[in-house]
Amino acid sequence: MNNLLNKMERKFGKYAIPNLTMILIGCYVLGYVLQMINPNAAQYMQLEPGYILRGQLWRLITWIVIPPYSMSTGGFGIFFVLIMLFFYFSIGNTLERTWGTFRYNVYIFGGMLFTLIAAFVCYFVFSALAGAPIMLGNFFTTYYIVMSMFLGFAATFPDTRVYLYFIIPIKVKWLGVLYFALMVYECGQYFRLVLQGNIYYWVPIIAFIASMMNFFIFFLSTRDFKNYSAQNMRRRREYNRQMEAGRKRFAENMERARSRESGNGASGAAPVRKPSRHRCEICGRTELDDPDLEFRFCSKCQGNHEYCMEHLYTHVHIISDHAGMNRE
Repeated sequence: MNNLLNKMERKFGKYAIPNLTMILIGCYVLGYVLQMINPNAAQYMQLEPGYILRGQLWRLITWIVIPPYSMSTGGFGIFFVLIMLFFYFSIGNTLERTWGTFRYNVYIFGGMLFTLIAAFVCYFVFSALAGAPIMLGNFFTTYYIVMSMFLGFAATFPDTRVYLYFIIPIKVKWLGVLYFALMVYECGQYFRLVLQGNIYYWVPIIAFIASMMNFFIFFLSTRDFKNYSAQNMRRRREYNRQMEAGRKRFAENMERARSRESGNGASGAAPVRKPSRHRCEICGRTELDDPDLEFRFCSKCQGNHEYCMEHLYTHVHIISDHAGMNRE
């Protein structure tokens, strides 16, 4: 799974949407405003496969605008919504900085895609069983998707402390376990109703499983939690920053070399292009740029990585060549 994500990121990473959490929060704010203007607005935006098949294609998008929590009237309800939005904005931005924009996009859009697929599957199956179209909009919402965002944060930063009710300090991993247990308990209650003969309560169970598929696939299949720690991802960003700076310097050096060769050609001298034997991976300089430069291979890096003396002791060590993930 990790190899697949790495390949996808190299190929499609440029299409990733930055600041995706801000866009989601903006959608929720718009949803709250629409509900205040017209309390019945949500029923025209819900994910209802039956209406979508009849031409109401906007529902494929507008269900994302419906907030995961309803806003009660009064100042306390507004205060709770603001706290909720700020909380998910914080953890979403943290996950995007830690995982990278592309992987965070895959995580969020993956949950939405699984929800869409499950909604249509349930519609066809249970409508056939009922002999008439059924309504599913109340079950397929973004509630479980934002919960999967929180579970992703809890799995990535298990020892981070949050204050429950602004008073009780608790590690976020225990809140993640608690929330997941509550959702499983809720599904257990639905399953009890299924056993009593009401098979339509399979729908909320399937909605829960579909919305959580991104969490199950992203974490349980990779079994590579340490690579997504804040420290390792910070090393990766620092290494990428240094490599990008090195590529720019190398391009500048090549441009200067071409300019010198063009000048030699204009003066009648034959251009001489000698291949370099040494090149610093950070700054891109070679022995052709400065004959006095000295180069060494780093014994702490995995593989053959050569640096000039200026960067030999200051670069980020490469302890694995696997997609640039582990740097030290």
